[in-house]
Amino acid sequence: MLKRTLIKTLIATIVSASLGLGAAQAADTKVGFVYVGPVGDHGWTYRHDKGRQLIEKELGVETSYVESVAEGADAERVIRKLASTGHNVIFTTSFGYMNPTIKVAKQFPDVKFEHATGYKRSDNVSTYSGRFYEGRSVIGTIAGHMSKTGVVGYIASFPIPEVIRGINAFTIAMRKVNPDAVVKVVWVNSWYDPGKEGDAAKALIDQGADIITQHTDSPAPLQVAEQRGVFAFGQASDMVSFAPKSQLTAIIDDWGPYYVERVKAAMDGTWSSSDTWDGFAPGMVVMAPYSEAVPADVKEAAEAVRVAIENGSMHSFDGPINNQAGEEVVAAGARIDDGTLLGMDYYVEGVQGDIPN
Repeated sequence: MLKRTLIKTLIATIVSASLGLGAAQAADTKVGFVYVGPVGDHGWTYRHDKGRQLIEKELGVETSYVESVAEGADAERVIRKLASTGHNVIFTTSFGYMNPTIKVAKQFPDVKFEHATGYKRSDNVSTYSGRFYEGRSVIGTIAGHMSKTGVVGYIASFPIPEVIRGINAFTIAMRKVNPDAVVKVVWVNSWYDPGKEGDAAKALIDQGADIITQHTDSPAPLQVAEQRGVFAFGQASDMVSFAPKSQLTAIIDDWGPYYVERVKAAMDGTWSSSDTWDGFAPGMVVMAPYSEAVPADVKEAAEAVRVAIENGSMHSFDGPINNQAGEEVVAAGARIDDGTLLGMDYYVEGVQGDIPN
C-alpha cells in the first residue's frame, strides 16, 4: 500500500510540474462525480467518465465517482457525502441533480460545484452543457436523405427542454430535405433502461420507421435496429461496435477538455462561477465517422451542415419555423435566441404525438 501511495504521489508531482502546478495542489485536490447511469452504459455516463479519467491523466489528481444515482433525495445524500469527505470540486452530471446541488452547495461554500445541463447557479456553482441539438441537425439531414418510408422513430427520455429541443432540431433538418417526412416519438421516462429502449425501438419499427434515433443512453435501440435491418444513430458516444451495419454515425459528447480546464482553474485559484454551453466550434460536440452505408452525396450534405453550424453561417433553428399546429414561431430570416431554446416546450411541424405533462 505504501509503495502504491509513493508511486501515485510521484506521478502527481510529475504531471503537476509539467502544467506549472505545485505537487501540493494536486495532492490537495480531490474531484468527485455523480452519475445518473452506470459507467458501462456506453452513452452519457460513459462519456462523462472518460472525462474524469482525463483529469487523472493530465492533472494527476485523485477522483472518485458514484454511479446510478437516482435524481432527487438520493442525489442530495450522495452529493453531501462527497462534499463532506474532502472533495474540492464536484461534478453532478444530470438535469435532475440541479436542486440537490444548489442545496448542498449552500452548506459547503468552500467546495466548487459544476452541474451539467441545469440553469441554477451561485457563487460556488457553475453550469455547463453541450449544444447537442447541433448534432441532431446533422443526423436529421442524413435521415431526410436516407429514409425510404419517410418515417423516423425517436426514443426520448424525459420531456424537458433539452430533449424537446433535440427532437425539433432533428425534425427541422430532416424536413429541409424531405418536407413530407415525419418523426414518431416514444417517451420511456428513463435515461437508461435497455429493456424499455429496446421495446420502444421495436414499436417504432413496427409503425413504419426505417431509421431510429434516441435521446437515451443504452445501445439497445441500435441493437434492435441491427436485428431488424434498419438504420440508426448512436447517442453520446460512438456505439458502432453494437451495430456495425446499422449505425450511420453518432453524436459524441466530449467533456474531457472542459473538465481538465475547470479542475485546473480550481487548483490555481482562478475558478469562478460561470455558464458554459458549447457545441461543434469549441469541440464539446463532435460527430463519429460516417458509415460506409451513407452515400457520398449524403455525407457531403451532412458535412456541409456541420461546417456551417461550426462557422456560424447556419443555426439549427433559423427561420422560418412552424410549430406542430402549423403556426409560425420563427419568421424567415430570424433565429431563435438561447433563452427560448433553453425553455423550449413545443413540437415543431412534422413531429407526431403530444408532449407528456
